[in-house]
Amino acid sequence: MSGRKVKIGIDVGGTFTHSVAIDAEGGELIGKAMVSTTHTAREGVALGVVQSMQKLIDLAHIYPQEVILIAHSTTQATNALLEGDVATVGIIGMAKGIERFATKVQARLGKIFLAPHKFLNTVFQFIDITNGIDYQIIRETVQRLHMAGAQVFVTTEAFGVDDQSNEQRAAEIVRDMGFQCTAASEVSQLYGLRARTLTAAINASMLPKMLETADMTEKSVRDSGIRAPLMVMRSDGGIMGVSEMRRRPILTILSGPAAGVTAALMYARVSEGIFIEVGGTSTDISVIVHGKPFRKAAEVGGNKIYLRTLDVRTVGIGGGSMVRFTDGKVADVGPRSAHIANLRYLSFSDPEEIRGPVVKFVKPLGSDPSDYLSFSTQDNPDPQFALTATDAANFLGVIEGSYARGNVYTLKRVFEELEKNFKREASHLAKDILDKATDKIISVVERLIDEYKLDESARGGLVMVGGGGGAGVLVPYVARRLGTKYVIAENSEVVSAIGVALGLIQETVERNAPHPTRDDVLRVRQEAIDSVLRMGAAAETVEVHVEVDSHAKSIRAIASGSTEMRTRNVPLKPLTVQELREKAESFSICDKGTMSLVGKTNFLYIFQGLKRNSYLLGLFSSVSKPVVVVDQTGVVRLNILSGEVRSTDSQHALSFLEKIIEDSCTYGDAGVLPPNVFAIVAARIIDLTGLINRDQILGVAGAEFQNVANDEPVVFVYCPRRF
Repeated sequence: MSGRKVKIGIDVGGTFTHSVAIDAEGGELIGKAMVSTTHTAREGVALGVVQSMQKLIDLAHIYPQEVILIAHSTTQATNALLEGDVATVGIIGMAKGIERFATKVQARLGKIFLAPHKFLNTVFQFIDITNGIDYQIIRETVQRLHMAGAQVFVTTEAFGVDDQSNEQRAAEIVRDMGFQCTAASEVSQLYGLRARTLTAAINASMLPKMLETADMTEKSVRDSGIRAPLMVMRSDGGIMGVSEMRRRPILTILSGPAAGVTAALMYARVSEGIFIEVGGTSTDISVIVHGKPFRKAAEVGGNKIYLRTLDVRTVGIGGGSMVRFTDGKVADVGPRSAHIANLRYLSFSDPEEIRGPVVKFVKPLGSDPSDYLSFSTQDNPDPQFALTATDAANFLGVIEGSYARGNVYTLKRVFEELEKNFKREASHLAKDILDKATDKIISVVERLIDEYKLDESARGGLVMVGGGGGAGVLVPYVARRLGTKYVIAENSEVVSAIGVALGLIQETVERNAPHPTRDDVLRVRQEAIDSVLRMGAAAETVEVHVEVDSHAKSIRAIASGSTEMRTRNVPLKPLTVQELREKAESFSICDKGTMSLVGKTNFLYIFQGLKRNSYLLGLFSSVSKPVVVVDQTGVVRLNILSGEVRSTDSQHALSFLEKIIEDSCTYGDAGVLPPNVFAIVAARIIDLTGLINRDQILGVAGAEFQNVANDEPVVFVYCPRRF
């Protein structure tokens, strides 16, 4: 037996469930496996997770003792909500004094809309706790709610975030009676009784289904001899232990798309760009800026809940999306895929299998329109093959990479038949198909550029990063239409499974703070650190990003860390300074030849260039100073359109930072804004841009510099903030 340390990641997709094994020390891909996603199995998608894991272990000859972590994404929580496969929730609302009246209204949720024709049913009882929690009253209330149909329970109290003891005590009584229960303060500690109760009710409603799934998956893993921690992907891109998932299954909503973003950050090493993950059925699109993905408040059935997820936009188009024709023209591509229609891809079939192709229009599912195009053959009159986006890309020869590359002789025969049927040149038909397919992706990309105010002048420097089995089909075509650069991630077909394997333990702590002080910020930061340490993160690996939201009047700290000290050896040879300069310039909007090295640490190199801009026929001009930070192997870690760079050492870093803040503040009617600041120390880029005043920035920076050696180089990259 070898002495390998192996991480296993399993990603549940709409079409396939992929699994990978990663060498934890070298980072190399050891093996990969794939099975069809088990949507219709009694065990749900969990069955595919187990099947994929077992197949991987056999193919890659992995010994159970070698596995140090196994993690999987899941669509079970999302599917439960979309399909209405949830338990009826009994809500126990509690209050005292004047809050009693508001609680009776705000905690009574009634029937909650989840999806068309799908609802979450709740029943409600109120308890006056002016005289404290009464054990017998709680029990009697639970019995009444159970008689009314409640299967699981929520305990919620007005201002329960200030003192969680009543919610927790009531929840313990419910659990002692043999029922599953969520205390509202367990899922959120933000003010807002209705939203907090709604979040808790959705969490509780999923408990029976998710616990059954967790138990089955864990048993199968343990039966295989693996004793390593079993982790589950979260919707914010982190991972958590299966025991935590049993308590807060709501955190796994949309964990599938989150896995791809994690891979983009940790495997493809994307610091700036738009990540486009193309599967067989759908495409997930997200934005990464300064090495961080954007997050947003989650919604269920149009109701905002207290859960933050990665902002991943999903489009019903993938490599296997079928083509629809109306009046002899390409009407649409998708959303139905060949896999769902139980039809084969033309691209991956031999010419002999397509003898005498005959066009047939089909309804893949009962509710679908009947204009989806398929093919039968002279030997079999039944529809057997679907015409997909992958077929069009293969016919035009615009496929990138080998994974989706198909048989051109088969496609030539098929497109000749299409040309006869629709009286349009075959290459034009194929282009029509790809245009229709990529229109949907481009629409979302343009919207993201607008929403996140990605500078239009930087369009030429914008990078599209493709992942997923269909990346080579659609991403190059999208990039060409938009006039941007693109990169297809290595091992793109299993990139989400790799993201699951490389996922970090993560926790987001958010607290209300109308006027946040330095101490408030540091307290929330430490709470996030303590949380990931309790969940199993190694202290040496923990990093924290803190944001102060002046609109929501809250502090948010996102802490992440690995289950073991990361000792990954970079297999790539370090580049020379000249090679690094050329790499930085290729990712910058600066004028050619202006990029130069302006700062460095032992691991990172900071380059700055010049960009001359002219307006109104050259009457006016301005100069910006693009900054690019790269590591020793040329991976871009930070890329900003214009900024200043100053170097010092850790002994003088705080006083240096204080001077930068004083000299670079923006003043206006709304007050004073400090600059956006990044502190670069060793291999770390400390993002201080989420903080909104001098004391907060100096407080967090001081905490970050605490364990840094006095003579360690520190480089600040900063730029003024605008009102």
